[in-house]
Amino acid sequence: MFTSYEAFLRVVDSMLTQYFKWIREAADEPWHRPYPSLNVVSTSTSFQQDHNGYTHQDPGILTHLAEKKGEFIREYLPADTNSLLAISPKVFSSENTINLLITSKQPRPQFYSIEEATVLANNGLKRIDWASNDDGVEPDVVLAAAGTEPNMESLAAINLLHDQFPDLKIRFINVLDLLKLKKDDPRGLSDEEFDAYFTKDKPVFFQFHGFEDLIKDIFFDRHNHNLFVHGYREEGAITTPFDMRVLNQLDRFHLAKDVVEHVPGYAEKGAAFVQKMDDTLQYHYDYIRDTGEDIPEVQNWVWKPIK
Repeated sequence: MFTSYEAFLRVVDSMLTQYFKWIREAADEPWHRPYPSLNVVSTSTSFQQDHNGYTHQDPGILTHLAEKKGEFIREYLPADTNSLLAISPKVFSSENTINLLITSKQPRPQFYSIEEATVLANNGLKRIDWASNDDGVEPDVVLAAAGTEPNMESLAAINLLHDQFPDLKIRFINVLDLLKLKKDDPRGLSDEEFDAYFTKDKPVFFQFHGFEDLIKDIFFDRHNHNLFVHGYREEGAITTPFDMRVLNQLDRFHLAKDVVEHVPGYAEKGAAFVQKMDDTLQYHYDYIRDTGEDIPEVQNWVWKPIK
């Protein structure tokens, strides 16, 4: 196991490339016995580098490894502790792969039961029933998240949207095993399976821990191109934890605003809501400069059931 600050994994990414090339070539030799996988743990991540600043922010290792042959690469983004526990046996018992595990060392809320987390570990992703209200009908919008902060901000945005627009049919999908979304990955979902999660044409808002182009590449080979990605946009500073998300528009307020502006039928009737999101972002901007702390609405947020 190799553990590192996320940004500093870019210092050794060429070494990971060489190891990938070695296990790929070795796999073709019938006499070569399998070896335990190399587990790379990114634990001081870009969206919690508020104290170190911009120099310590770079989640590009996700893109770098995703470009290699899928047979030998895994990328896991557990959203909480149970998800991390559920994926750990698979990670530590695997052979002949490089497993990238993105896991924050900061305290985070627990969202998923161990049963839900086990499904996520086995299937790679899951529609989260308690955060979705599209039961038995087509959703108006699909929200998806891969990563700790993307998961939390997506759920917070769902609360904002449901409070204001209770008739908006939302499907929420948490993604743990990212590369299962790739069509050309040996373990990738079929088009039929992919469409069952993401639909063929409904707006999909994907909140992602890494650079946005990786998600755009994944969806390029799929039916649904009605995609909006909120990820790392190469913005950072020494600031508050939540402001790191705001700077990259990965926060709940930008996301909820984006949904209302792009889901058919909501832009006009949601004008006041969009203005409220802009006002809240301005309030956040002023508050952190006055106090050095995130706004109470963020610090004290807990999930509010929508069912």
